[in-house]
Amino acid sequence: MNEAQTVMDRISIIYDQLFDAEKKIAKYILNNHKLVVDMTVSELAKASDVSVASVSRFCRKVGLKGFHQLKIGLAKEMVETYGEGSISNDISLDNIGQSLQNILANKIEELKQTVNQIDIETFHVILKTLEKARHVQIVAVGNTIPVAIDAAFKFNELGIPTTAGTIWETQLSYCFTLGEGDVLIAISNSGESDKVYEAVKIAKENGATTIGITNNSHSAIGESVDYHITTATREKLFLDEFCFSRVSATTVIEIIFLFLTTSIENSHSKIAKCEDIFAFDKR
Repeated sequence: MNEAQTVMDRISIIYDQLFDAEKKIAKYILNNHKLVVDMTVSELAKASDVSVASVSRFCRKVGLKGFHQLKIGLAKEMVETYGEGSISNDISLDNIGQSLQNILANKIEELKQTVNQIDIETFHVILKTLEKARHVQIVAVGNTIPVAIDAAFKFNELGIPTTAGTIWETQLSYCFTLGEGDVLIAISNSGESDKVYEAVKIAKENGATTIGITNNSHSAIGESVDYHITTATREKLFLDEFCFSRVSATTVIEIIFLFLTTSIENSHSKIAKCEDIFAFDKR
């Protein structure tokens, strides 16, 4: 496990890979992390309706030595994320003001963890690779497609020929045109999308450089790409059944874009030319 990841990050990332009993524990911790800090292992097992042995297995599965380390990690994160305030993961129409603060605090932590997990050397190589790329393709499916479309728009403004699409068959067929000097960026929250993984395989076989942006560096996509950036997500704190947040991935694209503006010659004038044309249409 990445040492920069918090306990809540680790649980959120592997949630879908857990067994049913382990998901009960994960769900209880995500919804009641403040209570868990003061619990014994037996109390957590009872509250989650699982065995003590299941709690021990769960701790090891999220990369912790045991229940004690789990409690220490949660306590440390509570102080760093929530301070002494009453921030939680509750959302209620009865208290919209507090709910907004709860969402804000968790989103801030989501972004902090994403930035903290960026490996500097890897990131530097990614920037140089994109700067020199002949063509860049950004692939995504489902609710991650808007991130890919936004990235293509930004890179094209910088003069980097970039494509992204909403039709999967079109995305996949374009992968076959990639070769040496080209780059494929695969964006997937879980890192387990079969379609995106297939695109990565095709691009690699054709000699293109592959970059992954996912929540899990040990996912199928994370382990198959040449370079990887790990994003953090906190949506499991608010939604039990699925994770849809695009905030972290969008932030990674924003960061890459901003760095490229400093390294690409005449980047600001290139952006200005595009914006001048767009401004004409906005009148």
